[in-house]
Amino acid sequence: MKITHANTRLSGSAMILALAAILGATLAAPGTILAAVEGTTPRTTEPPADALTPSSGVMALDHLKRYYAIPNFRLGGRYDLDADPASWHDGGTGGTTLESLGADPLRVAYIAVGTPRHNDAGEIINAVVINTFYSGDATNMYNFWYEGQAGNDFSGGAIVGPGRVIDTDRHYVVFLDALGLWGASKPSDGLGRKFPAYSYFDMVQANYRLLREHLNIAQVEVVTGVSMGATQAWVWGVMHSPSGYVSAILPIGGTTASDGDDPVGAWTFLLAQAALESDPVWRETDGDYYHLPVDQHPRQGLQFMWSRLQLTGFTFQVRTAQPWAEVEREVFHWEPEGHQTAAFIARTQNEDAVDFWYRNDAGFRYNINDELGRIQARTLVVHIDTDKWLLPDNARKAAAAVDGADFASFADPTAHYAVFRAPNVLKETIGAFIDDRFTTRLPGIADAGVGAASGQAGAEERPAGLSK
Repeated sequence: MKITHANTRLSGSAMILALAAILGATLAAPGTILAAVEGTTPRTTEPPADALTPSSGVMALDHLKRYYAIPNFRLGGRYDLDADPASWHDGGTGGTTLESLGADPLRVAYIAVGTPRHNDAGEIINAVVINTFYSGDATNMYNFWYEGQAGNDFSGGAIVGPGRVIDTDRHYVVFLDALGLWGASKPSDGLGRKFPAYSYFDMVQANYRLLREHLNIAQVEVVTGVSMGATQAWVWGVMHSPSGYVSAILPIGGTTASDGDDPVGAWTFLLAQAALESDPVWRETDGDYYHLPVDQHPRQGLQFMWSRLQLTGFTFQVRTAQPWAEVEREVFHWEPEGHQTAAFIARTQNEDAVDFWYRNDAGFRYNINDELGRIQARTLVVHIDTDKWLLPDNARKAAAAVDGADFASFADPTAHYAVFRAPNVLKETIGAFIDDRFTTRLPGIADAGVGAASGQAGAEERPAGLSK
């Protein structure tokens, strides 16, 4: 059985808004929506005042973000999934705390909206968790998905809000930062290359501590996210569904391995690292450039990285049909002239090369394929058939490894970027899964177990100038 969807073309203005959001531009937040935001909790700890990078991807929404400090959390250690989860309450065995390196405790960040429902002990039991993507944070996902935001058009309409696919009248929704960028603790806060190597397990466990201890969430109904946010959803399933803490996972365009088990994924991260390390300033300083004035930091390596990722992200048909005047803005040049490299020069003023080096490094050391049988949560895997970074066959294999999991997909010329609007394209299927309002099978899924649904969109839908 196939799920089809109508072609939803993005207007030029919608493309610009989407581009601005994903590049971290300052966007206005239309409408009065702060009543839905958990705004009474004080900020427990904040990023340092002299931080080299902003605390939010969309600074106009930065005031919505809240923080939580986790003392003595170990980064880069080993997680023994056969052991009692209490053994990795403070991170993996053998890991390194930030305090031991002279830094402040680990910091995590979030935006919470919606309607909490409590048990007799006063704990929240209706949480939906939304992880962020590779280069984004809670404000980026909020801008794309929460009702009334400038980035909604990019996602085909709002996804989170009253009566939406993720209904804030029914659920308490938490948008999370991921360790390593924006509001969460990151190398550019001061440690630079002394920052401990972190893993996706560290990301998830730190945010588990936030949910359980700070927000008093006793039950997570669904964990979801797109791209790297979906990758984190897989890890949430492995780590925290066996205990029953997580009831369902909904990875949208994620992966269960990005090492040698997925040559395309490994190649993508390898290209990114090589681009960063090719920068002359990086080569001269071996990535320890923080003694230099900020305007001398290795921005060109970042620009080169984004160009490599961008040019491999869309379908071949889209790229070959694109005028050179558009492509030229995304092609890296060491000595750019005119519009050369223009798409990434402004963006990288708010980014740090070491931060992204660490983010890529986490990918090289990630593979949970042998652990998927641990997942006890209801599982719906959503993927893009035309994804050029994270191949759909790998997603289907991962779904098949989880007992009772369903699989749904659709084709789109925007390839991987279609993950952001998947909840609207597959609204009936995903809505039923989130609200757990089905009996033997999800609507739109042909067979119980690992099913498939697909559709095709027109090539003219490609929004210009997006990055991972």
